[in-house]
Amino acid sequence: MASLDELISQVPIDQVAQKLGVDTATAETAVRAALPTLVGGLDANAQDAAGAASLMSAVNKHSGSTILDNGVDVAKVDTADGNKIVANVFGNNKDQVISTLGSVNGSGGKDLIAQLLPILAPIVLSYIAKQITGGSASTTAPTTTTASAGNQGVLGDLLGGLLKNAAGGSGNTGGGLGDILGGVLGGNSSGGLGGLLGGLLGGGKR
Repeated sequence: MASLDELISQVPIDQVAQKLGVDTATAETAVRAALPTLVGGLDANAQDAAGAASLMSAVNKHSGSTILDNGVDVAKVDTADGNKIVANVFGNNKDQVISTLGSVNGSGGKDLIAQLLPILAPIVLSYIAKQITGGSASTTAPTTTTASAGNQGVLGDLLGGLLKNAAGGSGNTGGGLGDILGGVLGGNSSGGLGGLLGGLLGGGKR
């Protein structure tokens, strides 16, 4: 079963640390803050048919990705693609999300987070694509021509499951995104990242 811990395990923390020029502890803290935030943002986008269709299109593009095969090589991650994903996920709220993530104790600050998110985003979408296709790169994910309600259901179940798992199985994403992310970060964010994201993304990304 898909889980946030499994997703985090796909990220080579030592490579991330080397690329960003920080120690492994800082890199790990930043990754553990940023990954659930990305998943939460994707889940918020998938709450309506248009957002689900757009997200499914992005998932389709990553359905044949081999980035997760034999371990992720950070040097080969397409950060230009990652920047587009991050911009689409958070929309006009991107800078505020980055700033708030950067305030998490030990995360290295907003400049590091701004570099990290485009590395993580393609990894996250490739992971989601593999979950949807059963882990087979030869299997095509459902297309955006599929009924939008079906797309929304597939994505909602997967993303909601990841967030519920992150919250220890004690919550759901419907209206509870902020609380779940707050729990994931252990209340360790200045001003409450969970509350911020719940407000920014609870009704959609824009």
